[in-house]
Amino acid sequence: MDSKKLLLLAIVLLLAYTGWQDWKHRPVDDPPPGVLAPDAPQQRPLTQPRQFRLDDYDIEAQARYKFVARLLSREPYYMGREADLSPVDFAIGWGPMSDSAVLKQLDISQSVRYFSLHWQRPPLPAEEIMRHAANTHIIPADSRVAGQLDKMRPGQVIELEGYLVNVAAPDGWRWHTSLTREDTGNGACELFWVEVARIINQ
Repeated sequence: MDSKKLLLLAIVLLLAYTGWQDWKHRPVDDPPPGVLAPDAPQQRPLTQPRQFRLDDYDIEAQARYKFVARLLSREPYYMGREADLSPVDFAIGWGPMSDSAVLKQLDISQSVRYFSLHWQRPPLPAEEIMRHAANTHIIPADSRVAGQLDKMRPGQVIELEGYLVNVAAPDGWRWHTSLTREDTGNGACELFWVEVARIINQ
């Protein structure tokens, strides 16, 4: 098979795989209006240092982290060293941002490791919207957790638990987590080493 046919076959297979992933991770039907995940994420200081190793990356825990939240959107990544660590981002919401009555008035999108919210008329003050949502870079602790994360679909209420982490590579490259839910923009995302992943509400 010549190189052009191989390239065409690769493109067809990639499109088929992407379509399958989109279908598998399609949003669930919206539940009735009402807050589904009332509590903010829980962040606790470490009682002792924790470090992990993934391929050539040194990973240092900064805080314990846990949330029960509504999965608003998910975005896979395949290219770059960030994708080596974190193959997917989860946009999550809690409090009013877990309420279908609020979410149906918002347009939520993700790209280039950010998430965006757009509206014609904000259902809540913009500051309140942003204080109850976060974009999270997910690092599965192992293949079992990765498999559980892969089953999660937008609209579900999920529980994730693990550590907020900073990452370092031998060549000096760094990737740091946010340690507050109050920030926005560059550096505002949580970098989350996930050890426990559960679907709470289908």
